[in-house]
Amino acid sequence: MTKLMSVADAIVKCMELETISHVFCVPGESYLPLMDSIYDSQHIKLISARHEGGAAFMADAYGKAMRKPGVAMATRGVGGANLAIGIHTAYQDSTPMVVFLGQVHSKFRGREGFQEVDLDQFFGHIAKWTVELKDAERTPELIHRAFRIAQSGRPGPVVVSLPEDVLREEAVMNIGPPVDVPSPRPTSEEVEKVERLLGDAERPVIIAGGGVIASHGERLLVEFAEKLHIPVVASFRRQDVFPNNHRLYVGHAGLGTFPSVINTMKEADVVLAIGTRLSEITTQDYRFPTTEQRLIHIDIDYDTLGKVRNPQIGIVSDATSALKELLTINIDALWGDWTKSRRSDYEQDMLKDLNEDEDWIKMRGVIQTLQEKLPKGAIITNDAGNFAGWLHSFYCFEKPNTYIGPTSGAMGYGLPGAIGAKLAHPDKVVVSLSGDGGFMMTIQELETAVRYGVPVIALIFNNSMYGTIRMHQEMHYPERVIGTELNHVDFAKVSEALGVKAFRAKTNVEFTKAIEHALASDSPVVIEVLTNPEQISLNDTIHSIRQKSKQHN
Repeated sequence: MTKLMSVADAIVKCMELETISHVFCVPGESYLPLMDSIYDSQHIKLISARHEGGAAFMADAYGKAMRKPGVAMATRGVGGANLAIGIHTAYQDSTPMVVFLGQVHSKFRGREGFQEVDLDQFFGHIAKWTVELKDAERTPELIHRAFRIAQSGRPGPVVVSLPEDVLREEAVMNIGPPVDVPSPRPTSEEVEKVERLLGDAERPVIIAGGGVIASHGERLLVEFAEKLHIPVVASFRRQDVFPNNHRLYVGHAGLGTFPSVINTMKEADVVLAIGTRLSEITTQDYRFPTTEQRLIHIDIDYDTLGKVRNPQIGIVSDATSALKELLTINIDALWGDWTKSRRSDYEQDMLKDLNEDEDWIKMRGVIQTLQEKLPKGAIITNDAGNFAGWLHSFYCFEKPNTYIGPTSGAMGYGLPGAIGAKLAHPDKVVVSLSGDGGFMMTIQELETAVRYGVPVIALIFNNSMYGTIRMHQEMHYPERVIGTELNHVDFAKVSEALGVKAFRAKTNVEFTKAIEHALASDSPVVIEVLTNPEQISLNDTIHSIRQKSKQHN
């Protein structure tokens, strides 16, 4: 399409071409022309959040849920700085995102104009690409390029700086076609190398990551694992990459993971890593794979291969394309006993007694209730915090596209993430899990959910502390508590003041009733769960950590 139009209108036309249905922002005067163009769009809905951090988290979760770019907008340096947490999350999580940031008038640049920051330089380290739009005629070229870079190779965020005067300029725009994302695949020689290496294996394991999810490769992963009878470990916060109730699923490589998962990763002789960057947490502080283990690393990004461990075989490929080619492999799987033992040990860890205090709500019981009450296709999002250990360990993710969590460990993600996911999939139940510390960082987005009628269910596990940091504090500086204690907040009352129906649960019976009420509601619901402050993590109490510290010293 070739047409005379403003820069703002051209940006909106490019977004419509990419079938973007929602954009997330906090409004600002520097990009009012862009907002006004969205007003005229029949295909894009603008979601105005209460904080740029919340808007960025919504865009990130939308991108994860839709598996296409989330779009966020903010104004100049101040809005961009607030938005940065979501950009960093998208970068570490490999989430496609395009960010439009209003910029000061071109004539005022370099004079320390109002809220002036060199935005493309500011975000250069945490974005795949940054650019400032200076020439109106090049708008379609640069916007198409932004969407291409955000989705191609390892997905991630792209930041586009928009001087307010440029947004109003008109030019003849050449728009289209939409971005066609390339899908590189292995060569026949590379597949033969994998076949030979697996043919010599005795204890292989697959570590599957977000690249499988991004390429819609979950079904092919199941087919490949079943064909060769290889056990599968999900990388950090990618539990829905493989059905957890499958006989070949052997656990999640995350924080506080089961001993059986550590043993699987430790004892394997061949590690087939597919669509994972082998992050610090997935590899348990880069302890695995070891130099003695043979590594086959398949990833869409050249720079990912060899960043953690130099692989015996490194293949640059889209995960789905790789799995299709790997299905041609024909070898005798002689590791049946190994596979059975890994699943058996994992199941034993699942059954272990947690010794939760009888006077407090049982966290494992909360997860069990969610398992029983939520429909199979429900989406769960979570914040950072030790409470997530119970979710990661005991919730059984059976279907793809049912879990969204920040691998960056960003606090405040859960609620806005749920809003973004629900807008992407309005037909699905969406539940967020947060601690009291993280929830307070984006609690204002409850009002956003009410204003736009987004019926999410927000769970808050309240122990009146920054629990994860308190745990580390007790490990390294036992009984020297500073900065990690919080006042008790009545989240039910705060939520009701923001227009949200709320419940408080002190017992598992009360929680069950609350979740039943929430599932029957067509409005946002908050459930505050009062948890035992002594039970600082899945496996430890504050007392047990202090005792270990004393014995160590």
